[in-house]
This record gives sequence, structure tokens and C-alpha cells, in this order.
Amino acid sequence: MAHNTNVDPNTPLEYQSETGKLNIFGFWVFLGAEMALFATIFATFFALKDHGVMAGGPLPSDLFELKNTLIMTLLLLFSSFTSGLSINELRRRNVKAMIFWIAVTLLFGLGFLYMEVTEFIHLVHEGAALGTNAYWSSFYLLTGTHGLHVSLGILWIILVVIQVMKNGLNPDNAKKIFISSLYWHFLDFVWIFVFTSVYLLGMVG
Repeated sequence: MAHNTNVDPNTPLEYQSETGKLNIFGFWVFLGAEMALFATIFATFFALKDHGVMAGGPLPSDLFELKNTLIMTLLLLFSSFTSGLSINELRRRNVKAMIFWIAVTLLFGLGFLYMEVTEFIHLVHEGAALGTNAYWSSFYLLTGTHGLHVSLGILWIILVVIQVMKNGLNPDNAKKIFISSLYWHFLDFVWIFVFTSVYLLGMVG
């Protein structure tokens, strides 16, 4: 759909077309479905965690390390902040600054993924593999699903940035930048629940 030249110049670029408005609204609906997905996985985790621990295998309180988990959490929190800075630059139509903050966001995201994969390797080495018991199966299902979403988010954002670099900033790719930022904030939001309900509770037994 063509860009509407009669819109208020103060309207954010991503909202300056009807397609942009509808796509953003539709993505909020999609996030609702994603929330339902993670709620189901969380429910599965809580239903299985006590039974799984009693079934044998290493305890999460013996394997989880607060320092590493805090670093992972801070990486995602900082990435959410820098993602917000990129949207601020989008609103100012400062493409170079926007791409810079997106790049910083992606670096934080890659750092998170590196630490998560490293943690998985450590846990498996310590005897907490996917098939050890129901607790560890549900743990990998939850954290692995989140990690997969982060990986897909990184790939998606990279592709959108390539479009911006190729075609310049316009209402269409501004909408894509904004929607991908919403997705990134959502993943950070989900991780807070993972951090508190899985790691912190696991550390205290």
C-alpha cells in the first residue's frame, strides 16, 4: 500500500500507512498466541518439576550458578534497553544511530545465546541431560524454546536491517523494525519469568 502523504508529520513512521497500523495490531495478537505457548510450557514445567526431582538425577540447586544466570539476565535486560534506544533513533529517522543500537542489541543477544549453550553443555556433562528425568526434560523444553525464539529473533532483525541498508528507511521497513523490537522486548519479558521461577526457585531447592 502506498505511503499516505496526508498524515500528520508527527506520526511515527511505522504508523504512517494503514498496512503498518494493521500489521502492528496483528503482531500484538500474535504475541498473545506466543504468550499462550509459553504459559503452557511453564505449566508443564511446574507440573513435572517436583516429580522429576524425586525421580533421581542431579538437583538444580547443585548445578545452577547464580553468577552465570545473572549475567545472562543482565545481557537480555541491557539488550532490551538498547533495542528501545534503536526505536528512539527510528523515531528521529537517524538511520546510522538506529543500526548502531540494533547491532549492540544483537551482540547482547548473541552473548546470551553463547552463555546458554555453554550452560547446557555443562549441565549435560554433570549428568543433567534431556532424558535424565522429567524435571530436566521440562527445563530444556522451556529454556530451549526461549533460546530458539531468541535465535530466530536475531536472524529476523538482521534481515530487516539488511532491508533498511538496501532500501533506506521508509514506513514499510520502519514497521518491521518496530515489530521486531516488540518481539525482542517480549522475549526479555519471558526470560524474567524463567529467571525467577526456574533458576531462582531451583537454587533454593
